[in-house]
Amino acid sequence: MTALSLLFMAVSFALITAESSVYFREQFEDGDTWRSRWVESKHKSDYGKFVLSAGKFYGDAEKDKGLQTSQDAHFYALSSRFADFSNKDQPFVIQFTVKHEQSIDCGGGYIKLFPSDLKQEDMHGDSTYNIMFGPDICGPGTKKVHVIFNYKGKNHLINKDIRCKDDEYTHLYTLIVNPDNTYEVKIDNKKVESGSLEEDWDFLPPKKIKDPEAKKPEDWDEKEKIDDPDDKKPEDWDKPENIPDPDAKKPDDWDDEMDGEWEPPMVTNPEYKGEWKPRQIDNPAYKGKWVHPEIDNPEYTADTEIYKYDSIGVIGLDLWQVKSGTIFDNFLITNDPKLAEEVGNETWGATKVCFFNYYLFILNNFSLNCSFDKNFNFKFLCFCSSQDAEKKMKESQEEEERKKREEEDKTRKEEAKDEEEDEDKEEEEEEEEEDEEEEDEEEETDSKLKDELTGLMLDIPFCCVSDDSGRIFFFFFCAVPLLQTYL
Repeated sequence: MTALSLLFMAVSFALITAESSVYFREQFEDGDTWRSRWVESKHKSDYGKFVLSAGKFYGDAEKDKGLQTSQDAHFYALSSRFADFSNKDQPFVIQFTVKHEQSIDCGGGYIKLFPSDLKQEDMHGDSTYNIMFGPDICGPGTKKVHVIFNYKGKNHLINKDIRCKDDEYTHLYTLIVNPDNTYEVKIDNKKVESGSLEEDWDFLPPKKIKDPEAKKPEDWDEKEKIDDPDDKKPEDWDKPENIPDPDAKKPDDWDDEMDGEWEPPMVTNPEYKGEWKPRQIDNPAYKGKWVHPEIDNPEYTADTEIYKYDSIGVIGLDLWQVKSGTIFDNFLITNDPKLAEEVGNETWGATKVCFFNYYLFILNNFSLNCSFDKNFNFKFLCFCSSQDAEKKMKESQEEEERKKREEEDKTRKEEAKDEEEDEDKEEEEEEEEEDEEEEDEEEETDSKLKDELTGLMLDIPFCCVSDDSGRIFFFFFCAVPLLQTYL
């Protein structure tokens, strides 16, 4: 066998082992047939329902359709099965998009990966899973990305705080787990965290522990400074903090018998120096801070396969939401991080940037004399472009709603004003009618009284006499009792 043949075989083997594999992909592009691929759990009878929707605002009405939670204050349990595989000796990538268009206040946006032996109809919150990954929001205190691994039957949370997106737009979440026990978390195709599985999770006992036999020596001096033994307090140091005011005089009108013995007010003593402390000097016996010596932990055993799962065969949405409306889409499970990034650009990126198709046309049809590749150009475009179609649509809807509210407010104010004017007019008319009725009643009463008095005068007998001066006096008989009757 020639050297060229051996080289060809080596290259062929490398290409085969490096071949990309897509274990699961779901973009909900075939309408309601998604229901044949996803199974609702029957563990509880009141799980919330998922519906297929692009939401109220979107970049593409069809491509942005995904599974949307539809009922407030519900648990959700839905899963989909795929061909069982193991991630042994290869990278492992989980990727999906989440949109909390309802301004979520408390609820999960994460996914779970299960071993293939999961009974989907009985999936619930305590079902054993391999990995839980994605955003979780509950009030102002919890806005994080969960990265939880099940290792030897126990769920381990990451020791770092990865903040998730908490706005109302679609975001791409990616988890990459490598066979060298490293990981990377990306949001919107940008790395937000990375590191070592062993260092950032408590999968294994610590490599080192404090030596249980070691103890700090009794004569170990940790004081860096000590009092100077030669420093002495001056004899005139001690002075009172306050003294009687030397300028104060007893008032002339002070009466000792009435006011008591007069005492001058106290003032701060200018000679007061405070508590005396000896100066500090370096401690000749100082040995530094004692550090507890460590030894190898006998319970620690290295594990080069922390990353590995022998069986991965089900993806599930097992979560709780107070306010529904979250949309899940663009699920991808693969062994190729590069492919995942490209898929993210083709799905999440393409529907979020208006200039994508035009720019991609330029990249595919013109030669660019530059050192960076197409993917770099696309990422640069996603970062720099302000033409976010989803955001633009939402802002347009909000502007329409604002105008509608203004028109409704204007109409309500006009109607209220008209009603107020009508009420004022009715009140004026009623007052006028009441005034007229009162006038008529007064006239009628006056007329009646006059008639009665006139008749009374005619009925009352009287006589008249005159005095020496010629004045005439009328005498009415029985007038007083009759008048009292009418008055």
